[in-house]
Amino acid sequence: MSQPDSRDLLFLSLIFNLQAAAMQQLGKMVSPLSGKIERDLAAAKQSIDLLESLERKTRGNLSADEARAMQDILTTLRLNYVDELKRGETPDETPAPPAQNDEAAGGATS
Repeated sequence: MSQPDSRDLLFLSLIFNLQAAAMQQLGKMVSPLSGKIERDLAAAKQSIDLLESLERKTRGNLSADEARAMQDILTTLRLNYVDELKRGETPDETPAPPAQNDEAAGGATS
């Protein structure tokens, strides 16, 4: 295996950065800006779509290791995205307690 040049490393850095962004958007990693778990499925889908576009446009021009890394990243992100879709759009929100009506609180309603 030949030693990767700086352009190869830059490409791998790009796809790993996009993967990290997508994982944050999926709510799988803490945001370094807020220090909280934040979920934005629309942004995650856009990041995944961007990686898919890069994969299509670079197909046939990547080393075996780069192509394998790209496929592994896309597979992992797609599976996590589907998992998050199944959980619903806002799974991290705790449900509000049920509202008490006046009868339950001892008051009369008309």
